[in-house]
Amino acid sequence: MAAGNGTMVTEFILFGFTDDQNLQTTLFVLFLVIYTITLMGNLGIIMLIRASPQLHTPMYYFLSHLSLSDMCYSSTVTPKMLENLRQGKRTISFGGCALQFAVAAIFGTNECFLLAVMAFDRYSAICRPLLYPLIMSNKVRVQLVLASYIGSCVNAVIFGSSVFSLSFCGPNEINHFCCDFPPLMELACSDTRVAQILNSITSILIILVTILIIAISYLCILSAILRIPSTEGKHKAFSTCASHLTAVTLFYGTLTFIYTQPNSRFSMDQKKVVSVFYMVVIPMLNPLIYSLRNKDVKEALRRIFSSLKMSGLIYAMKKKLF
Repeated sequence: MAAGNGTMVTEFILFGFTDDQNLQTTLFVLFLVIYTITLMGNLGIIMLIRASPQLHTPMYYFLSHLSLSDMCYSSTVTPKMLENLRQGKRTISFGGCALQFAVAAIFGTNECFLLAVMAFDRYSAICRPLLYPLIMSNKVRVQLVLASYIGSCVNAVIFGSSVFSLSFCGPNEINHFCCDFPPLMELACSDTRVAQILNSITSILIILVTILIIAISYLCILSAILRIPSTEGKHKAFSTCASHLTAVTLFYGTLTFIYTQPNSRFSMDQKKVVSVFYMVVIPMLNPLIYSLRNKDVKEALRRIFSSLKMSGLIYAMKKKLF
């Protein structure tokens, strides 16, 4: 299709990280290990929560959806990145780029919403313990998760349509390992002001609103914890929030860095490293954070392993007898 003196772009070329073959092999192995741990860890969390009755609570219901979002978020970019590193094929179709962009926007936004919902859940449990079963009833928690997914999809449609309705008729080389907003804006032939304004409004609004919910929730939680007379009670109350706080700090720290810093302050290579951290590394870390620092999860794992061990012993005894 004609576009001025140029031709509409039908595919993009992803620069990736490096042209050094040895470094590409090293990165391939590293990211493959990270991605494998991400899939196994998040899938393990989901299965553990489903299999353990003691984890059938609102907090772990939200955690299972956070794990699902982490798994899907990483899967939008990591397989293509591994393919590029292994085969050296760095092309992605225009439709594939748009799909990758939209799906990443859905699950990246959903992560923000779910972290805010989990903060509200902790506030309700600690500050409103008597009303907690009513506040976080089965109906309410399903509605909250559904609202998170719907809001994420709406944001992705608005955000994605504003980007891919632009004309791309010139260079098609994306200086990134995935289809991200800043490098795509550099390639657009048409006026990008509307897309950039819309991106700033939606990104800042989502980040500010969710951070505000998290901050207010934890200020109330901190106030409630300080009123608890016993040190043991304070420690128990705070321990239920420690994993979530760690996840929030990691995710929002890198997200704020990448989307609020001026383009001129940091090079694209530096932003690639930060993007790898919040798109690839954090989805791997979340299940580790919630399993290693959570007594309920560790106890559920212990019971599952004990049950499997007992089943193995029973099977061995039956085999000997019969």
